[in-house]
Amino acid sequence: MGSYHSVPEPEILPPEPVYAQTPRPARRPRPVWASSPATNLLVGINCVVFLYMLAHGVSAGSPSVDQLMHYGADRAGNVLIDGQWWRIVTAMFVHVGFLHLATNMWCLWNLGLLAEPLMGSAGLLAVYILTGAAGNLLSTFVNWLAYYPDWLHFHDVRVFPAGAGASGAVFGIAGALIVLLKSKRLPVPPLEVKKLRKSVIYFAALNLVLGLSIWMGNFVVHSGLNIDNMAHVGGFASGLLFAVPMVPRLGSPRPMFQRRLRWAVTMLAGLLVLFGFYLAHIPPQL
Repeated sequence: MGSYHSVPEPEILPPEPVYAQTPRPARRPRPVWASSPATNLLVGINCVVFLYMLAHGVSAGSPSVDQLMHYGADRAGNVLIDGQWWRIVTAMFVHVGFLHLATNMWCLWNLGLLAEPLMGSAGLLAVYILTGAAGNLLSTFVNWLAYYPDWLHFHDVRVFPAGAGASGAVFGIAGALIVLLKSKRLPVPPLEVKKLRKSVIYFAALNLVLGLSIWMGNFVVHSGLNIDNMAHVGGFASGLLFAVPMVPRLGSPRPMFQRRLRWAVTMLAGLLVLFGFYLAHIPPQL
């Protein structure tokens, strides 16, 4: 008989337990309003003010000067003679009809969506208010110089032209963008940044030239269409100045950006206070 060896049966191991992985919740895309809250807030305030004016009988196409002044427009006589300094701020939220509002809001929307990631929501709100105020202060000063002799003759603040609109602040945002888009810290291909910066420069230059052309053409055809070029110039220049000490939020350490933003706000606010103090002490000489 042949011998045989018993082969041990293979050991059957229990299957390893399988743990079900808890699925990660899908990341919901941020709504547009959440990615640029300051831009939407500013556009919303301007639109709400305009709708409020319409609801109280103001013309949507050609509101009167008295209507504009009632809702916060700026006029050199009211500011410097009557002491209504709050108009320097409120005037940037008042618009002369639907077309004026639509064009300004279109520009604010596009520039704001580009600027808010670079300067943050607080930075965009600051540059809108400060550069808009700078434009209105410069306009007030120039109009005072130009129309002061008429006021001496008539002693009526209505001899000064009224100004309203967000365009000074829009030019301020454009000026700040031109400086910030020059930064080499941005995590964006340099060619794309160069194209964006060039488009903002073209926007500012074309609109400044257009405003000056309309202003000069008004002397010839007397169309009655007036552009507050001094508000544009003041807003643009102060926007450039505001951005000089800043670094863009994108690509910069958070503490550095916040520190530079505080410097920019403090510097421009201080200059506006000094300029306003100077204007407040211009004697009316009755």
